[in-house]
Amino acid sequence: MDALYRSVWRWHLVAGLLVLPFLAWLAVTGGLYLYKPEIERAVYADWLRVEARPALPLSVLTKRVATDTGGRVTQVAKPPAAESWRMTIALPDGAKRTAFVDPGDGRVLGTTRPGGVMGLVKDLHSLVITGPIGNAVIEIAAGWTIVLVLTGIWLWASKPGFGVKGPVRGRRFWRDLHASTGIVAGAVILFLAVTGMPWSGVWGKGLQGLVAAQGWGRPPSPAPGGHGEHGGAATLPWSMQRAGMPMGHGGDIGADRALAAAQARGIGDAWSLTLPASPGAPYLVSAPIVRADDARAIYVDAGTGGVLQDARYAGFGGGAQAIEWGIAVHQGQQYGEANRLVMLAGCIAILLLVVSAPVMWLKRRPKGLGLPPGRSGRGLAILMAGAGVVFPLTGITMLAAIGVDRLARR
Repeated sequence: MDALYRSVWRWHLVAGLLVLPFLAWLAVTGGLYLYKPEIERAVYADWLRVEARPALPLSVLTKRVATDTGGRVTQVAKPPAAESWRMTIALPDGAKRTAFVDPGDGRVLGTTRPGGVMGLVKDLHSLVITGPIGNAVIEIAAGWTIVLVLTGIWLWASKPGFGVKGPVRGRRFWRDLHASTGIVAGAVILFLAVTGMPWSGVWGKGLQGLVAAQGWGRPPSPAPGGHGEHGGAATLPWSMQRAGMPMGHGGDIGADRALAAAQARGIGDAWSLTLPASPGAPYLVSAPIVRADDARAIYVDAGTGGVLQDARYAGFGGGAQAIEWGIAVHQGQQYGEANRLVMLAGCIAILLLVVSAPVMWLKRRPKGLGLPPGRSGRGLAILMAGAGVVFPLTGITMLAAIGVDRLARR
């Protein structure tokens, strides 16, 4: 048992050394994103306030905004609150902007980067802003976090205890703080790591393919197409973002008729409408997702005004429903304020663990890395190999870590 304990402790420490900086990054950016509405109201207060009056037709609004910005309106989003609408603008040089628009007269109140400040926070959270390499690093860190939590729970269960004792300057205080925080928040941190994986580049794409192939996803499209050109995928539920869109006929009925067709289906007062980018492509009208069962997307034939598909959460497969639920809980939305506070507590706990771990480690005055002696037993190696199969990028780094460990022993 002592040998196994030392081995688990060794790999818990290795996992911590690898992911602590990334965990801190995810905790800070994730905690900020939980308060997206409040932050946006503070940052864009002047751009959000508009006079309460009827909105102009979409055809008029999009034309005025296009003239004002010199670009092409590709998407219009109406919020549930009485505030400015947001439009995505494609500029001639290929750049995109988000415009805040007064729906009563079509005035552009201000423009910002796509998605605004919270879009930037979201991109920083996943490191997608740095490209595929950064996103892969976050995926690897999430996989190691799962190892970190599971080994931490095992270590605590082997020598259970709760509470903080000893002076703040002593190692015991920091060890107790680390262990107690970890055992209280471990389930939440594990949940955040697992439910964050669907956004990852390698594992997330693989999961989307598996869900679609096994029939666990959204209802199949009447005809396959693609979301790439018009950029509407970002407004869709996760389960639909990489699926084909139903294609329609040539011609253009106009945004107003397309919206009216979706409203006749009960899309709701808040919506996002994506304009077709090519002949035959449909209008996409989607509902903003707060809870998982809000997920809905309506495709309207741009040539005839007929509804090509009305995809709802109730029609998703069980796998897709479970993933959508996990994403909504991860973002602190599924169960209201209580949900958000639990996720925030998880972020704060991560920061406590990130601080307490190196302090506790340094107070041991280790030589080198201070890794405890011990070999990776067969049972632990099998568990790590299993985790590597489920999370391939993490598995590759596990093999590398085991190789370095063996070379260091020699």
